[in-house]
Amino acid sequence: MSFFDNKVILVTGGTGSFGKKFIHTLLTEQQPAKVIIYSRDELKQHEMRQSDFNSPLLRYFIGDVRDKERLKRALHGVDIVVHSAALKQVGACEYNPQEAIKTNIDGTSNVIEAAIDMGVKRVLALSTDKAVNPINLYGATKLAAEKLVVQSNTYAASGVTRLSCVRYGNVVGSRGSVVPVFFEQRKKGKITITDERMTRFWLTLEQGVQFVMNCVEQMQGGEVFVPKIPSMVMPDLAKAVAPEAEVEIIGIRPGEKLHEVLISEDEARSTVELDDFYVVQPAQALWFGHTWEQRGEKLPDGYRYASNNNTDWLSIEDLRKIIAPIEKEYFGDK
Repeated sequence: MSFFDNKVILVTGGTGSFGKKFIHTLLTEQQPAKVIIYSRDELKQHEMRQSDFNSPLLRYFIGDVRDKERLKRALHGVDIVVHSAALKQVGACEYNPQEAIKTNIDGTSNVIEAAIDMGVKRVLALSTDKAVNPINLYGATKLAAEKLVVQSNTYAASGVTRLSCVRYGNVVGSRGSVVPVFFEQRKKGKITITDERMTRFWLTLEQGVQFVMNCVEQMQGGEVFVPKIPSMVMPDLAKAVAPEAEVEIIGIRPGEKLHEVLISEDEARSTVELDDFYVVQPAQALWFGHTWEQRGEKLPDGYRYASNNNTDWLSIEDLRKIIAPIEKEYFGDK
């Protein structure tokens, strides 16, 4: 049996790019007892229901992570929560800071408290490389959310609930990805990038979903899981999308970094390296999540996992292969 077989799974932000791919994978590759889509947008739920997401195993639950009582109602009988709901547009978070805090920080706190109160066994929250040494509000809220998830194991230690995070980089083709922007700019023959030195971690939705599923199965509570993923440089992405287009450098925007970091030097002291991923263990050994040292290797002093010092890089041809299915879906048969 698969770990997810006969489990009741709730996905916050279930109508988003990750949520839809995760739920599709559950329905096609696993045998869950029930999957609950928890989100606040009735139109997106309706559109999702009208597409391929009409399985009798699905439950569409209107609710906001800001509403703890509604979360408690939704979490009745749930075994696993995958928390992907967030405000994640950097510019929108900067302009609406209170809203970002209410959803990304207060919302995560509500998910945690409701899960502990309702006896949910496992909670895995999605984070981002922007949470490491954050310079924008989005990253700061995700850092706070990570801390909430990790430290909440202290309160859950006497019960059944275990809480962990996954942290990874940019997802190709997700909502808000730069790839659809480049597709539109290509029509006019000019691609704009902010800085030709800029690097980013890159993974597909499928890779992100599979990593989350693996982490749900292996988590002990208190860890932050980080996948080993390739980097790319922005000019190569521009060439992969539109090789004939002019490239204009417009300057780095507020809240942007030249390079992203998935593991900082300070975190490296409590991080274990395995074949395909890293595990940032809880800094304080108050509860659990520290047996990973028996399976992997501690990182050396001063280690830093950043998009510019990566040993794995995507070439223009690699990027074209990744982008091709997204381009087909975006443009259809045009």
